[in-house]
Amino acid sequence: MPQTVPTFDELLDSAAHSAVHLEMRDSYGVAGESEDFARWKTSGERDNDPNSAYWGSWVKLIQRTVSRGVVVRRARIVSEPVSDYIRYEHAGTVVNLKAGEQVRWLARRRTLGIALPGNDFWLIDGRLVRWNHFTGDGASGGGEICEDPAIAKLCSDAFEAVWDRAIPHDQYSIN
Repeated sequence: MPQTVPTFDELLDSAAHSAVHLEMRDSYGVAGESEDFARWKTSGERDNDPNSAYWGSWVKLIQRTVSRGVVVRRARIVSEPVSDYIRYEHAGTVVNLKAGEQVRWLARRRTLGIALPGNDFWLIDGRLVRWNHFTGDGASGGGEICEDPAIAKLCSDAFEAVWDRAIPHDQYSIN
């Protein structure tokens, strides 16, 4: 039977205590950000307006989530020196922070000894995993939901180990 994967609004609206997101790729090719990324590559300018068409709905979702007392944390594992895409992502993280997310960065070489799952994920309240699948070129390959307690624990343990070693955004230099 096909699985129904909730939208991000549904996913975060269901969170009661925590929503954590682990990103492990050095580049993404998600269609919705291709124009902004291309503009940034040519001009160095990034859309950092929390009310823009690009950011507005995400910012509102995070603000709504955080206002209910849900802690939203995002950790990014990156290769160093960082890719252009990570530079682009770093330049826009100020909006994630303004919305209410906490963001940390961890150099991939510092992940030794951490059992990491094979895919990026969101973990809601330590029990519901939303896997983010990507194609080889970084396009979205769709999502998948998992409520297996052992897998949720693996993701929770991985995220917390990464979080403990990671550097807060305001202290992480991409140079």
